[in-house]
Amino acid sequence: MSLQYKKIEKIVKSFANHRRLQVLELLAKTPNLSVDDISQNLNVNFVTIADHVRKLSDAGLVEKKYKGRFVIHTITNRGKSILSFCKML
Repeated sequence: MSLQYKKIEKIVKSFANHRRLQVLELLAKTPNLSVDDISQNLNVNFVTIADHVRKLSDAGLVEKKYKGRFVIHTITNRGKSILSFCKML
């Protein structure tokens, strides 16, 4: 049972950041973006966004798809649910 709680903790920590919520919202509106695209849209440093996207991906809120040498990102159904939940607050 504690493994389930640790999984929930990882997910909650992944979106407990205003910048990560902005990334989720951007991907909900505009899917299939690279880290560079996200960085430019939010006017935030590339390295910072790359770290945020990695954490969202590790928690299953963002999916990475490899297209040649590019990586594009989309919000997952779990990510959409989290974003809807946050907007209700």
